[in-house]
Amino acid sequence: MKKWILLCLSALLGYATELPTVSSVDLTRYLGRWYEIARFDHRFERGCSDVEAFYTLREDGMIGVVNRCRLQAENRTKEANGRAYIVDEKSNAKLKVSFFWPFYGNYWIIDLAEDYRYAVISEPSQEYFWILSRTGEMAQDDIDHILHLATALGFDTSKLIWRY
Repeated sequence: MKKWILLCLSALLGYATELPTVSSVDLTRYLGRWYEIARFDHRFERGCSDVEAFYTLREDGMIGVVNRCRLQAENRTKEANGRAYIVDEKSNAKLKVSFFWPFYGNYWIIDLAEDYRYAVISEPSQEYFWILSRTGEMAQDDIDHILHLATALGFDTSKLIWRY
């Protein structure tokens, strides 16, 4: 709570603050299938619906990433394979992800349900934003919590593209 009060005060006073991440991520629990509930628009998912992400632990210690979506206009499935590595080993909440080596992007877990039923992902510039869920739907209470958090952090939630 203290962290959020300081963040809000800093925002009100106009001081730059770093986007906060969750304090701890158990990567074993984080692995597996996630459904995209909402996202900001960006070129690499334009035209996509029914987006899913699959995270696995690779033999080299990196995290395997497979993103799939349905391209309705083309009546086909699109798949992107990538890899990620942990940047902040203290929390496991900051990762770098690459779908086109040697280029990596930030993947920061900024909110995570205690039971890992949802996760919120962004990065320092706040250009990207995803709401992920273990199921294809989310409880309205969880959505309300995430939207409140996102607004407090300065995200324009009117830009969200929703799964449903």
